[in-house]
Amino acid sequence: MHNRLNRIKTNPVIVMLIFLAILIPVENVSAEEIGSVSTKFKILGANDKIVIEAFDDPDIPGATCYLSRAKTGGVSGVVGVAEDTSDASLACRQIGPIVLSEKIKSGKENGEEVFKKSTSLLFKSLQVVRFYDAKRNVLVYLTYSDRIIEGSPKNSISVIPIKPWN
Repeated sequence: MHNRLNRIKTNPVIVMLIFLAILIPVENVSAEEIGSVSTKFKILGANDKIVIEAFDDPDIPGATCYLSRAKTGGVSGVVGVAEDTSDASLACRQIGPIVLSEKIKSGKENGEEVFKKSTSLLFKSLQVVRFYDAKRNVLVYLTYSDRIIEGSPKNSISVIPIKPWN
């Protein structure tokens, strides 16, 4: 076992993957911060808070999601090494006409990632994925937190019934 750990520590491929994971940002869709509230006072650094962000589904114009999530403050939060908790809530709404592509209608893009945000220095992220329920003609959005070794069962969903837009 000890030899296996030494090989992992000195394996240049693993070292390079870890280095790249640090350098490559996880965010693939930008979110607009709507506001925040403090939840815990910190003497040094920023307070812990709940942040509310909005993002548009990149593949479905007319669909916007609002995400509230925990953000850790303090000195570690300010310098970017704090790990945020997996607590998040999601509300998605139709804000304009929605036209679904054939890929989405066919279900081939079920589970498609529409938002991802890093929530720790390494290997933890908050994601939003989209599903299409053809029987009910609704878009279902799921938010959850994952980590390379262990994710969190905390999750939240939101549903957009697709209606004609006037």
